[in-house]
Amino acid sequence: MKRSGTADLPLHYGQVPPWLYERMSTLGLAIVEVILADYGKDEVLRRLADPFWFQSFGAVMGMDWHSSGITTSVMGALKRSINPHSKSLGIYIAGGKGKFSKDTPNELLKIADSTGLDGNELVRCSKLSAKVDNTAIQDGYQLYLHNFILSDQGNWAVVQQGMHDSDGTARRYHWLSENVSSFVNEPHTGISGVNRGNILNLTSAQAEQSRNGIVDITKTDSEKWMQDFQRLILPAHHEVLASDVDMKKLGNILWLARENQPENFEELLMLKGVGPRTMQSLALVSEVIHGAPSRFTDPARFSFAHGGKDGHPFPVPTKTYDETISILRTGIEKSKLGNTDKSQAIKKLHEIALRTEANFTPDFNLEEVIEEERQNSWRFGGKTVFGDAKPGKSGGIQLSLF
Repeated sequence: MKRSGTADLPLHYGQVPPWLYERMSTLGLAIVEVILADYGKDEVLRRLADPFWFQSFGAVMGMDWHSSGITTSVMGALKRSINPHSKSLGIYIAGGKGKFSKDTPNELLKIADSTGLDGNELVRCSKLSAKVDNTAIQDGYQLYLHNFILSDQGNWAVVQQGMHDSDGTARRYHWLSENVSSFVNEPHTGISGVNRGNILNLTSAQAEQSRNGIVDITKTDSEKWMQDFQRLILPAHHEVLASDVDMKKLGNILWLARENQPENFEELLMLKGVGPRTMQSLALVSEVIHGAPSRFTDPARFSFAHGGKDGHPFPVPTKTYDETISILRTGIEKSKLGNTDKSQAIKKLHEIALRTEANFTPDFNLEEVIEEERQNSWRFGGKTVFGDAKPGKSGGIQLSLF
């Protein structure tokens, strides 16, 4: 087995407010449904096993763009919204944080009973992935969250997170069942981090004799290995800086949403009544759904869809958030009835962004964009964990971005 990547994140505590958690559940389900319809179950697992995509996914849902809280909140919201529809979707989520992680084996056995999968093998894979990251690799991080996501075809992904008591950071580990070779014999292409001296690594090839007495090696017929080990390290600062985002990609989205009048898109996209602010969110959500893996190296950029619950880069625009959900849900329901126009329109928006981005040169001040969002936040139902956004003294500003 080869781990697909890790993410090192500042450790954040606190609760997600109900007004955001409800929206996260609804938007998360809608995005997963579109990915399922367009790309299939295995692609959902691949996305969740990608640390860069996962962080971008959490950012577009309004979570703190850089924090460890994305892991707990995103997986909790997905489990809540997906599991009631698992039979029709073919996707199941087991486990969770703390005591809920200990329920993973029982949950997997129940899922196996309803799907005909090998429950004991699923439990074994779940336990081994946790043991490797918590015990076989002793890097100072103790797991406190374990989620096992699987399809009714038997493929799976793991998202789990550990805490380092001494430096206040969390490390998220991602696993994917594709191309399984071995859990315990050099499963990692690399582990990067601060040098803390010698560590115990029972997955080293030199530890084979010791491992033989601990666990059996799990193998499949596949001879292929996943290509790249991904490592995401996010900074401790809360604010979004120009260095945190790809200015060309973000600037192109802002240009599409703000400089082009919405009516220019209506016939092409069939998204009538969509204003510039919602267009900005839809473009970023569309990228999360349809974007290539290489487009998620700067997760902070996706916080410009729906802000962040702590007010960085700006308060969550709940009215825009609800419009985004409504457009996605309408497209999904129409697609089920054979009318794919609206769903195709969302995909088309991403294709337009790719074309215009090729020859785009960014020339704008990120701080001014963030200030404009904050000044106008109250107009879009802006909220943070501290309360509702209030009208700014300037009454909002008009920017000429380019």
